[in-house]
Order: sequence, then structure tokens, then C-alpha cells
Amino acid sequence: MGLKAQLEAIIYAAETPITLEQIFQLVKASVIADGAADEAEVKSRVRATLEELVADYGGPDHGIEIRQVAGGYRMSTKPEQHEMVRSFAKSLKPPVRLSLPALETLAVIAYKQPATVPEISEIRGVDSGGVIATLLERKLITTAGRKQVIGRPILYKTTKEFLMRFGLKDVNELPSMEEFEKLVAESFQSELIPAEDAAQPEQHDSTQVEIAESSDLKSSA
Repeated sequence: MGLKAQLEAIIYAAETPITLEQIFQLVKASVIADGAADEAEVKSRVRATLEELVADYGGPDHGIEIRQVAGGYRMSTKPEQHEMVRSFAKSLKPPVRLSLPALETLAVIAYKQPATVPEISEIRGVDSGGVIATLLERKLITTAGRKQVIGRPILYKTTKEFLMRFGLKDVNELPSMEEFEKLVAESFQSELIPAEDAAQPEQHDSTQVEIAESSDLKSSA
């Protein structure tokens, strides 16, 4: 990957304006491996390439620009595109909010699909019937026929909406269960059910966690 592509990816991924020094530290090894004699040359290449990138995005063919904000660089929509972006934002669906039990149930279905309610409940250790309706209503799961056993329980699987919400091409892109659990713990730690409420029945759980959208909407500061 060329230096310009690296800088573009770094600035795009940064949640806050990223400084020149931070960029330098991230790409230093790569630029030296590419032939830079010393740190001074690395900084010179980074500055020159960054100027080229800023100029590229400043052209009329781009709706996004790279701006210097608060001592760093960030991508943002150009002022002339603000109304278009605002209209798009208004058209978006509201974030999907799920209780922790619903999120756990969704995870089981995603990894074990197609799965029945008894199978899901056995894995979770609690009755999961109450949250299935919520997941169906949010169109995150759908029915997948009936299992050919006594009672013929309904099978459930994830939907295209589920893939869209999580930014997945297909279920094969799901991280490992361990990675998923770590992601949930890191992303929703501040919003999980307080310990004193954990023993309450699922239908009384009002704590909600928000599933992040797959696409980021970045606007000017």
C-alpha cells in the first residue's frame, strides 16, 4: 500500500482529528522500509504526501475534504454538500436498541442458526421466548421453517437487515464467539444491566444497548 493510501485510511478511520506527529509515528516504519534515510526524510515525505492528499480531496469531484481541525486532520463533508447530507441523515432508520437478553439471544441465533427457542434457551440458561418477538419485530431474525422433531418447533435465522445493521457481507464474516463477546463487553460496558438488576425477569429489563450502524456519517466540525 502506498503512503498516500495509508494516510487516507488513517485519517478516515480517526474518530478525532489526528495530528501530524501521530501520523508520523504510525507510518514511520513503513516509510523507512520503503527507502527513507532517516526520520527527517520520513517527515518530509509524510508532509508532501499529505499536501497532495488534501489537494486531491479539495477538487470538485469530491464531496469530502480533509481539513485541519484542532491541531489535527480529519475528513468532513464539504459545506456545499451539507444539505444533501442532512437530508440523507433524516432518512436513516433510528438506531436499533436491544435489551441485553435480546442481544444475547440474537448472538446465539447468529452463530447457531437455524435454531429453535428451546435450543436458544438451553444455551443461554434462561427462557428466551419473550425476546424472540422483539427480534422479529425489528426484522433482525425471521422464521426458517420447522425442525423435524416432536412438536416441530419453529426455526429462526438472521435476516438481511441483520447483515446491514452489522455491516456484514454474510454470516461467514461474523467474528469468533470470543471476539464477539469481547466486542460486546467493550462497546456496551457502561450500558449493561447493573448487578442488582441482573436477577430481575427479562420482561422487566429496561436497560438498553445500542447496536452501532455499519456506516459512519462524518460531518464538519
